[in-house]
Amino acid sequence: MTKVGVIGSGVVGKALAEGFVKHGHQVMVGTREPAKLAEWAAALGSSVSIGSVADAAAFGEVAVIATAWSGTEQALRATEGKLHGKVVIDATNPLGHSAGKPELAIGHTDSGGEQVQRWAPEAHVVKCFNIVGNPHMVNPAFPTGAPDMFLCGDDEGAKRVVAALCAELGWPTIDIGGIEGARLLEPLALLWILHYFRTGKGNHAFALLHK
Repeated sequence: MTKVGVIGSGVVGKALAEGFVKHGHQVMVGTREPAKLAEWAAALGSSVSIGSVADAAAFGEVAVIATAWSGTEQALRATEGKLHGKVVIDATNPLGHSAGKPELAIGHTDSGGEQVQRWAPEAHVVKCFNIVGNPHMVNPAFPTGAPDMFLCGDDEGAKRVVAALCAELGWPTIDIGGIEGARLLEPLALLWILHYFRTGKGNHAFALLHK
């Protein structure tokens, strides 16, 4: 059993929190509006609690950043240094909408994952869970077989911890290296999003095929 602090209470944060609870972990969700989560948390039982962002950061042995990109820096500042030395799963995507459709706000020579690592320099950031829609983040089931979850980060031990959590949630993982790999994973997320907008359906994921 791992204590997981989920920072962010949108659909991604809730989906991952529910998945971790389902698989036997204790979760605290950090949010600015705890009253809005009371009914949701009550339905999940005693394995979920609600607190501030700093509370969730302090609670978690592993923390998940599941905020909208526009609020990510503020959320990390609100952790008040309580992510020091911890594994931090960065599930964010640096999206903007200045052109009237989703686009990457950071890319090519930098990434959101690298920025999160700079905002939380004493944490072990692992980019993960950013390349699929929230309905399929836990126990993904596709008729053609299991999709893959790509991850990256600079700390090998942290990546092993995250890979083990992914396995519990039904995901085979592929480690693509250091945190600069987020420069590839975030455009992959944008590909997922653009396909969603073109088809109106979110039932797709990525897999690496081997011969």
